[in-house]
Amino acid sequence: MNYRFIINDFVVSFKQWIRSRGTVFWTLLFPILLILIFGAIFLGSDDISYNLYVQDNDDSMSSTQFIGILENISVLNIKTIDNSEDIKEYMKDNDISTAIMIPQGFEQTIFQYKTNPDDEIHIDITFFYDPSEQSTMSVMQNILSSTIYEYNLILEESHKVIGISQETTLQEDFSYIDFFIPGIIGLTIMNSCIYGSIERNTKFRKAGILRKMLTMPVSRTEWIIAKMLFMLFLSFLSTFVILIFGVLVWDLSIHITLFAFILVIATSFMFSGMGMIISRFVKDEETADMAGGAISFPMMFLAGTFFPLEQMDHILQIIAQVLPLYYVNEGLRNAMVYANFDKALWFTGIVSIFAIVFFMAGALLTKWDEN
Repeated sequence: MNYRFIINDFVVSFKQWIRSRGTVFWTLLFPILLILIFGAIFLGSDDISYNLYVQDNDDSMSSTQFIGILENISVLNIKTIDNSEDIKEYMKDNDISTAIMIPQGFEQTIFQYKTNPDDEIHIDITFFYDPSEQSTMSVMQNILSSTIYEYNLILEESHKVIGISQETTLQEDFSYIDFFIPGIIGLTIMNSCIYGSIERNTKFRKAGILRKMLTMPVSRTEWIIAKMLFMLFLSFLSTFVILIFGVLVWDLSIHITLFAFILVIATSFMFSGMGMIISRFVKDEETADMAGGAISFPMMFLAGTFFPLEQMDHILQIIAQVLPLYYVNEGLRNAMVYANFDKALWFTGIVSIFAIVFFMAGALLTKWDEN
């Protein structure tokens, strides 16, 4: 065996690897980013708490006793909803994912059973939930089921006096994939626009094409608009492919609205501008890819695309609400899933502001007369 060749080949490979800053970056930093991001997301998983909103329509000693049992559960923060409120509308208006309603007649049903234990007397507490918050909904279902079971044991071991019924806050029946798809659309547009702008600007500058554009009868504005139209075409193409594939394979329930179109356009301009800004401050393609990854990778996991914000530490929830992709995800979900046009308008406005700021900054920073 030629050990000398093996050693020399290893040394050559190592030198090539160490000279490629992009390869070194992703070999070493990628696992570090994974550890830091996922560690931060699940750091407080043992101490996590959930807000449970309660509307007590019975307002009796028995309902107060039941609420007291819930308040003694360490992972729950009990908050009240006034009886005059429509609980579904209140949840939508205040971004509440779970709530329960104790019906009128709660205490009377308990007294009737104690008077006539042989009668089939039963009453349900209604659990309202947002089906997009799958993990929160599952945890709350288990907690409420266990609590109601224990409460029934307190009342009478052999009879189920108190039960639980479930009701979604949405008018239509959606599956988890319906809520996942808008996040994938935002993520796909982000990656294609950031890396597309970085690759184009960096490669053209390195090859001297940008400098040569000065000799052509084309303005910088015209060139940027032409490139942006192509990126916008790719954004719509990827969006339609995701939607068509989702409808054919998973039978998606998606609303195609004007807000969704505006959000795709604004998202494309926003992340293209971000890519132009990044490419302005780096000199070669490998370094540009590193910078693009350092920007897009954290947003991928911290902006609520894969994990609900409730699973994250409070500080990470604040950080998520600063990230542009968070507003894209929420805007697309409200426009395409919830059909909540008031919130869709709000998030569309925020994304549009981001788009104007980032695209104008990127366009102004894109120079042709640079070395």
